[in-house]
Amino acid sequence: MSDADDIDAEVKTADPDRWLAARFIADPRARADVAALYALNHVVAKIPAQVSEIMMGHIRLAWWREAVEELAQGKAPRAHPVVEALADPLRRGAFDPAALDALIDARAGDLESEPFADEAALLAHIDGTDGRLAALAAARLDAAAPAEAAVEAMRAWGLATLRRPQRLPASFPAAELPDRVAGRLAAARPALRALPVAAFPAVAYAALSLPYARGRRPGPLEKRLRLLGAVLSGRV
Repeated sequence: MSDADDIDAEVKTADPDRWLAARFIADPRARADVAALYALNHVVAKIPAQVSEIMMGHIRLAWWREAVEELAQGKAPRAHPVVEALADPLRRGAFDPAALDALIDARAGDLESEPFADEAALLAHIDGTDGRLAALAAARLDAAAPAEAAVEAMRAWGLATLRRPQRLPASFPAAELPDRVAGRLAAARPALRALPVAAFPAVAYAALSLPYARGRRPGPLEKRLRLLGAVLSGRV
């Protein structure tokens, strides 16, 4: 297996929904670039669960920011498979280093344990994490992809897959989650009409949001059918 294959296999295990949606990316190089992006997201997103002290989490996030900044400066990649996988895409300008830095920085919000102050704060966090990730992937697949469309779709996804539901603000009862996710999907659909067909795999997995919000995990066949329907129709 090549290094790219190794990263793809890692994403398949760690982030299977995004990996499955990425199967609809026709261009192998673009698919490998997006896999490297998803691998970066996974390693920084899991940091809060790996540390017992907030400061240690900030130190680990700083390591990743520095690693990306070094790549942007043309330096040799640090000895980590994900950093090495990002080296070529960054050399080619496939991703904006500042946006990657912002994506990593936004994960600092996951180090907190208190509920978000309100729904606006929660959505801002989703926009900076899942939303920014989808916008980066969409732009890699088609430079004309509007970031707003990807961000809007990810609000439904982010709510449905919140890593720690206890962080929902007091004004957001967990019982209302399915209805609110459905509302976010409805709000995203008009914006998604502006998303180029080639970029749609970057957001297609949002089609799985409502089952997750209802506490149900679709099986492999249902996932594939939902994603296929989303890609063919351009609708989540």
